[in-house]
Amino acid sequence: MKFKISSFIKAILGTAAIITITIPNIAIAAENSTNEQITFVRLTSEQHRNSIRDIFGESIIVDGDAGSVGVREEGLMAVGGRRLTLSASEVESYEVLALDIASQVLDPARRATLLTCLPEDASKVDDTCASEFIDRVGLHLFRRPLSNDEIDAYAAMAKTAAQNLGSFYSGLQAALVGMMVSPDFLFRIERSVPNPELPGTRRLDAWSRASRLSFFLWNTTPNPTLLEAARSGDLMFEAGLNRQIETMMLSPRIEDGLRAFFSDMLAFDRFKTLDIDSNLFPKFTKNVEDEAREQTLRTISHHLLNKEADYRELLNSRETFLTPALAALYSVPIPIHQELGGRVPWVPYEYSEDHMRIGLLGQATFLSLFSHPGASSPTLRGKAVREHLLCQTIPPPPGDVDFSLVRNADHPDFKTVRDRLAQHRDNPTCAGCHMLMDPIGLALEIFDASGVYRTTENGVEIDTGGEWVGQEYTDIRELAVLLKNDPTLTSCLVQRAYNYGTAREPTRAEVQWLNTMHLQLREEGVRWRELIKRISSNPDFYTVPEIVSTED
Repeated sequence: MKFKISSFIKAILGTAAIITITIPNIAIAAENSTNEQITFVRLTSEQHRNSIRDIFGESIIVDGDAGSVGVREEGLMAVGGRRLTLSASEVESYEVLALDIASQVLDPARRATLLTCLPEDASKVDDTCASEFIDRVGLHLFRRPLSNDEIDAYAAMAKTAAQNLGSFYSGLQAALVGMMVSPDFLFRIERSVPNPELPGTRRLDAWSRASRLSFFLWNTTPNPTLLEAARSGDLMFEAGLNRQIETMMLSPRIEDGLRAFFSDMLAFDRFKTLDIDSNLFPKFTKNVEDEAREQTLRTISHHLLNKEADYRELLNSRETFLTPALAALYSVPIPIHQELGGRVPWVPYEYSEDHMRIGLLGQATFLSLFSHPGASSPTLRGKAVREHLLCQTIPPPPGDVDFSLVRNADHPDFKTVRDRLAQHRDNPTCAGCHMLMDPIGLALEIFDASGVYRTTENGVEIDTGGEWVGQEYTDIRELAVLLKNDPTLTSCLVQRAYNYGTAREPTRAEVQWLNTMHLQLREEGVRWRELIKRISSNPDFYTVPEIVSTED
């Protein structure tokens, strides 16, 4: 049956698939009397899964990942989401996934709870019931009401499939698959009109506001309450918008939004291609890799949500969470026990004051993501701090640079990577960038590519000293304090959070507002809830820049 439905879907969705594939990379100006403009933001794989779960229930299993690797722009995959289209193969992958989801949704065990109507004869067409289902489900999938023409089109799809396959529910399945492979579901389609209060910008309609707010705070589709606020028009007014923000901020789902943001900001997409050599680093197993990622997210969530701590404390905090495998990697003792059900036993842990492992930079996540498969890399680690935590851009190296000396760990005259990098910096082409990256990374050389602590390299004691903005430090503990106190650290967070939520770069006026807010937060405390509350309650957050056509 699945094969027949799949073949039928491909036949009847040919035009829709072509439309999906050819979505342009820039905004489309709709030709109508309201001068509406449409922009597209591709949902991430996680947002796609979260949306399915929240629309159809947690019992629905999303088995697979049809999303692309993505494009990082302005330091974020979220901003690159405006540049992503769908290839033909991705459309097919989404269709296979949608078929499986639709079969679960319309499984006999779930029909009674998900359908508000039942056909008189399950082997025949029931246009009224099909249209009711499409109208109700379509609101949540498209994050806006369907037009009558859209309802009729999907109802016709359901009718044709039901007639061909002799099943009302197979017809609904065909229509549901059609909606789930539509651009209206796979993309956040933002509709806007000229903003009379800010010439040169456009303000989002209420439905687009609901989507932007929900994906920013919760990393998922708008819930029924938020959709109702959009329908009533409350989201277009300050009081109504603030009521929704206050309610959403109190929900535990706020942690989902925090995790999604920091996974993007800290480049967790690199986990997909992480390849630490297990022969050289036997403690770094696949389980450790997964637990390291979770350790970082738990640490961030605990500090920023549970403790309401200042973001800056993440740089030199000694509090974290460990599993037995991570404790073995870090060579620290924790009580070992297995919880009921076989779950990984996470244990709160605090390093001693004299311990070298400190803050996010001392965790296996950062240390492994920015290393080579077989060796640590001060350059990669220093570059990562500059780009991901300080929002600075380091240009790529010239194509003709010889890295053989740096990579030769067995060189008899240059036994430490500090010595090898010093020789490498003799090349004037490399010196400028390496002076920005290497000192930071060299302070982390006491940790190998897997995050294991060490004190020597090739029998020579590792020197972790350096200088940051004219101030000398002797180890990572002192560097972490200097980074913590640097205003660039917090200005980067403010900028990244705004760019992430809007999926674009800020306008000049927005940059001024962000700078002012940053100065205020540095005085009051750079706390996550306050930051996202200020961003999401600002009217500028619900605007898009005017797209200037380049056509004659």
